[in-house]
Amino acid sequence: MGTDAPRTRRRGWAKVLVVLLASVLVLGAAAVGYGWWTIQRSFPTESGRIAVPGLQASVTVYRDDAGIPQLVAETDHDLLFAQGYVHAQDRFWEMDFRRHVTAGRVAELFGESQVATDAFIRTLNWRGIAEQEYEALDADARTLYDAYADGVNAYLAERSGAELSLEYAVLALQNPGYEPEPWSPVDSIAWLKAMAWDLRSNLGDELDRAVLLGSGLSDEQVAALHPDFPWSSKPTIVGGPPPAAPAALDIRTLDGGAQSERAGEADAAAASDTDASTGDPADLNAGVDTTAAADAADLLGDLAARIDAIPELMGPEGGDLGSNSWVVSGALTETGLPLLANDPHLGPAMPSIWVQMGLHCTQPSAACTFDVAGYGFAGLPGIVIGHNDRIAWGFTNLGPDVADLYVERVAGDAYELDGAAVPLTLREEVIEVAGGEPVTITVRSTERGPIVSDVGAGFADVADGYGRAESEAAETAADAGVGPDAELAVSLQWTALQPGRTAQAIFDLDRASDWEEFRAAAERFDVPAQNLVYADVDGNIGYQAPGLIPVRATGDGTVPLPGWTSANGWTGWVPFADLPSVQNPERGYLVTANNAVSQNGPMLTQDWDLGYRAEGIERRLAELVAAGEPITAAEMADVQLDTRDANAETFLPVIAGLELDGDAGRGAALLAEWDAAADADSAEAAYFAVFWKTLLDRMFDGLPDEAQPVGGDRWFSVVGTLLGTPGDPWWSDAESGATGRDAVLAASLEAAWAEASALMGDDPADWRWGRLHTLTLTNQTFGTSGIGPIEWLFNRGPYETGGGSAIVNANGWDATEGYGVNWVPSMRMVVDLADFDDSTWVNLTGASGHAFHPHYDDQAPLWQRGEALPWAFTREAVQDAAVDALVLTPGD
Repeated sequence: MGTDAPRTRRRGWAKVLVVLLASVLVLGAAAVGYGWWTIQRSFPTESGRIAVPGLQASVTVYRDDAGIPQLVAETDHDLLFAQGYVHAQDRFWEMDFRRHVTAGRVAELFGESQVATDAFIRTLNWRGIAEQEYEALDADARTLYDAYADGVNAYLAERSGAELSLEYAVLALQNPGYEPEPWSPVDSIAWLKAMAWDLRSNLGDELDRAVLLGSGLSDEQVAALHPDFPWSSKPTIVGGPPPAAPAALDIRTLDGGAQSERAGEADAAAASDTDASTGDPADLNAGVDTTAAADAADLLGDLAARIDAIPELMGPEGGDLGSNSWVVSGALTETGLPLLANDPHLGPAMPSIWVQMGLHCTQPSAACTFDVAGYGFAGLPGIVIGHNDRIAWGFTNLGPDVADLYVERVAGDAYELDGAAVPLTLREEVIEVAGGEPVTITVRSTERGPIVSDVGAGFADVADGYGRAESEAAETAADAGVGPDAELAVSLQWTALQPGRTAQAIFDLDRASDWEEFRAAAERFDVPAQNLVYADVDGNIGYQAPGLIPVRATGDGTVPLPGWTSANGWTGWVPFADLPSVQNPERGYLVTANNAVSQNGPMLTQDWDLGYRAEGIERRLAELVAAGEPITAAEMADVQLDTRDANAETFLPVIAGLELDGDAGRGAALLAEWDAAADADSAEAAYFAVFWKTLLDRMFDGLPDEAQPVGGDRWFSVVGTLLGTPGDPWWSDAESGATGRDAVLAASLEAAWAEASALMGDDPADWRWGRLHTLTLTNQTFGTSGIGPIEWLFNRGPYETGGGSAIVNANGWDATEGYGVNWVPSMRMVVDLADFDDSTWVNLTGASGHAFHPHYDDQAPLWQRGEALPWAFTREAVQDAAVDALVLTPGD
């Protein structure tokens, strides 16, 4: 009896533990099951039949093994209706979030933290401009936008909350009362304003110049840190490589003095080119007081941060955004018809900014006019980049200067213009706040544009600084205009702040069948202005620059100007007929990579991409042509993956000529045999990147924080030019005490060896660029929540990558932040005009916006490896590739 009691108690505790363990396991299994059910319930139906009210006839949605939808319908109405339905199936959270951004309503989702951002967007009035653009559409385009919205709403009628997307389940934890409202056509059009902002040309450069001038640098020093486009040594889009461009190896083998002399000759030639074509920049700025802009720059970093925060909501913005596209004539290709390649460079996001899709009519007719496939945006009807059954086209950012800042004198509800007080336009906006009270703001606007200093501390600081510079002038104006007690404010004039026709131009591109119709569509593509490359099945290739480009009364748009005189401002637009265009160039190909378009013609901007990527593409194509073998689609795709680093090529012979020992000598020895290819597995590329970042940090540490070098083409040019002047004062390293080019390079090489060892280990055999240069695909909303489990739900990666800033394979990085990738080729495509079914494409992430869906991130590894998917286009190819088919039928 005595020994049985403890044993019985032990058995009793054991039973309790078993029951507890079983309960925990059951609860855990239930939680996992519930979680998985919550995740999967938003996955769309991709096969079978669904009755959908609003359709006129059945629509078939074919999906291949990557989940990419191809829609086939009998009418344009049903085709666009089905596109809205399928976009909502795959990406509705993304669409809903984007429309909150473009309407300045993010605080309705996430609370008080987003009020400032909403106030800024409300001030720019993206939504109001989109409403005007919708009203201006012709009857056909409006019908298509309406049909698309009806398709979205048909899907919303079937589902709600977490049935739409997992993000709504997470949002419910902090904002349980939120329900998405019906979609409207204006929601679609407003997204074009967001893209225009993301590609807003040189406003950042304008601010950077003001910051640098305000830091005490001279005009000449600021100009050196913002170099002009090197007309004499880099290719232009229309002209191609300059006729007398020296070979890269010849430049690199020159000694420092000769490099400096050659650089001076190039600058003189560039100035001559500019005088002959676009007007001397000094003449453009005649009579412009840049001192005031300099004195206004004390806290412009706040302004830059405010501006950068807007695209951050739609996907990270890089400091070196751009794109590549080129088109090759059939005279040079294997098939005898053109090949067209495109890879736009944008901030990476999860899911990708692009949506792949095909829109096809069962039978072409007056009622059904689409047969097009390519890339578009979730929430926007039509196809933005791609091809139809006759033509193909690609985009890169033209980058014209289409935004200017003005300092205004304001008193009460009036601003001064030419000595008179002019009433401000006032508009009241109410911002609803989740979990808080509404916030009301009053937006003030001049004739040029909104007063942006009311909503951003940085803008206000522009005005304050300008006020110090202009105080004497203000006193002398006591009896004029708004009087001596005027406050100073900053207004923004931007082409996207007036109604445009881009929303209609997309359909015109999709339906164009030849060069003239393509150009007619381009003429309506107002904002954002893009480089358009073209090819057709008849063998033609071409280039067209579209867009609203302002003509200025004075100045060149590089610094803020006084707004109280009509001597400053815009006087009209560059006529479309004067914008650069070329068809069937004699050399047989065209390359665009955000470089300058032409040495002749109207002044478009002073802040071009400096042509390193364009030069790399031109070099590769020239090599293919010189080889004498026809160019293939596979070779076009291979060019997109080129990792040659022109910056490294400039440094390597200089480093090789230094007398070094210790860690600096080891670094130089590592680089001695490097081919300057920034491949993911390259130890040399990793070390050079660390050296480059170290050099920038040390040489320019005296610049304001907002103007620190991020790397990329501008800094390639700045430091590359300084290599030819070894005694320049910029060659100074306060941390090591080194002065002069050679000593500063040696110090950075030594420091870089230590940092590379700390990051990747002591053995260089273990170093590789991909270990440092990783891409994390981050969800636009919850991916930066700071809550690990939630970020795990939505983010993917990291992925090791090669390439870099101002490299053809443009996986760019910001030297002020580290080595991680923050802008990328957001998609890649190669179109074969001889057989569209032989074309290829790949997206950055996948077709689906639903976390854990099989197609959420399935294209990311392909993208990482430089691979692509077959691009089925013809009806037979689409049906053969289909693994799922969903039939949408008319329903009650």
